[in-house]
Amino acid sequence: MDDKAHIVKAVSAAAGATVGYLWGGWTVMLQALLVLVIVDFVTGWAAAWINGELRSMKGYIGVAKKISIFMFITVAHVIDMVLGDMHYLRDAVVFFYMANELLSIIENAGKMGVPMPPVLRDAVAVLESKAGGKKEEAKQNDVDA
Repeated sequence: MDDKAHIVKAVSAAAGATVGYLWGGWTVMLQALLVLVIVDFVTGWAAAWINGELRSMKGYIGVAKKISIFMFITVAHVIDMVLGDMHYLRDAVVFFYMANELLSIIENAGKMGVPMPPVLRDAVAVLESKAGGKKEEAKQNDVDA
């Protein structure tokens, strides 16, 4: 086997171990959240660009917020491990952030002038109920561009 294959295997093993340790494994919910985080960042960037509000510092703050989402999921997972590793708290945190990101995507689309299907607004309501609470209609100070 060549050196490149060994490097790929080592990096893959390290990434898998890290994901398992930090988040209890890679679930469909985490995958969905990652997609929503990326789409929210891209739509936030696009909305800021379209409206002439693109600023580097706001972009850096947006990236820091996105990273902090996964840090909070790590904290929830650690608390879940202490409480019996049932993933209740981690899943609630993931549902909360999924609803938060989806709402932000809808807001970004509105800033770009894109109409949003009502089914997505309904999906936000479902995610909010699974997260255990009602969210504000609009997030404050969350321009992720």
